[in-house]
Amino acid sequence: MKENMKAIKIILLAFIAILGACSNPKLATVAVQAKNDAAINLNTVLQPVNSSVVSDIKAIVPEQKEIQTHISADGYLDFDTRTFNNIASRFSGRIEKLYIKYAFQEIHQGQRIFDIYSPDMVTAQQDLLYVSKNSTQETGLLNAAKQKLLLLGMTSAQIEQVIRTGKAFYSLPVYSPYEGHVHDVAHSQMGGTSDQKAASDFSNNLPLAIKEGMYVEKGQNLFNVVNPHMLWAIIKIDRSAIAALKLNQPVKISLPDLPGKIISGKVNFIEPVLQNGDKTTSIRVYLDNMEHELKVNSLVKAEIQTGKTKGLWIPRTALVDLGRTQIVWLKKGEVYQAHQVNTGSVNGTEIQITKGLAVTDSLASNAQYLIDSESFIKTKGNE
Repeated sequence: MKENMKAIKIILLAFIAILGACSNPKLATVAVQAKNDAAINLNTVLQPVNSSVVSDIKAIVPEQKEIQTHISADGYLDFDTRTFNNIASRFSGRIEKLYIKYAFQEIHQGQRIFDIYSPDMVTAQQDLLYVSKNSTQETGLLNAAKQKLLLLGMTSAQIEQVIRTGKAFYSLPVYSPYEGHVHDVAHSQMGGTSDQKAASDFSNNLPLAIKEGMYVEKGQNLFNVVNPHMLWAIIKIDRSAIAALKLNQPVKISLPDLPGKIISGKVNFIEPVLQNGDKTTSIRVYLDNMEHELKVNSLVKAEIQTGKTKGLWIPRTALVDLGRTQIVWLKKGEVYQAHQVNTGSVNGTEIQITKGLAVTDSLASNAQYLIDSESFIKTKGNE
């Protein structure tokens, strides 16, 4: 606005000088000079605002340097699904006694988790007792009967107890083969009404969907056991930074919930696809949680070291991204002109220019400030 007013004043002075020159020849030279200045400033003012802008905004120059590049991104903590283990029923029956009462209850390998009555198991034990009493010489039949019970989930100690006592287990104890925290299985695998399914929420410490007295089918998943000692950080990376992302790059993770705590890791996995409607890609960083300090769903901030890059760098504020085109505003005399450039890596508040700029160029420090919201930006060759 100041430049426009200045140009208008010069134009008015030029016309006054020209009028004065008609009566005083000594003013002729001054009039000619004023006329030329007026023409230059008038040409400046009349430039289209969608390609040239008159402004006194601060001008900067690009920097040619080599910098340590990194990607800053946000994410969250989640369970490491590689540790997920299902406990399924190996035979049909009725749950007589349940020792696991609620989600996230801690269990250990070999811990008794429920007792079950199964007609099939009772029949298999009675077959073992019959063979052990009446066909002691038939070691093949005896071993086959034992092997069948082992495959159905009985332990060697339980089988020996059946043979020693001569009595079958009518309520058979079942022990956990895994260690970790108990979670509910997928609702689609459980029976019951929709209200019962809604009550057993994975994210809440509510009673499990499986209950005492329920009948279960052979192969039905009853529990999901997750190892809480292993987590992973899911980090969301902007698409513009994907090109600089590689496996095994060092990662520093900080947690707002734990001020001062920095966790070191590396890029362990890069998701090969983009999720529908998501403008980011995800990476995983595997973390140890032996001290149980880290909580699932906690927000994290990550800084990924991507190496060193040499090139021409400008502040990100000096660039306008128009989708298929990126532009800067080059200073040409008293005006800034829109100029198309090609970009490379992004490093925090700086961005690399791979084509379209030279070290000697001068450009606006804030490109967004010069844009008229009602105009389309035009560059040379794209008018």
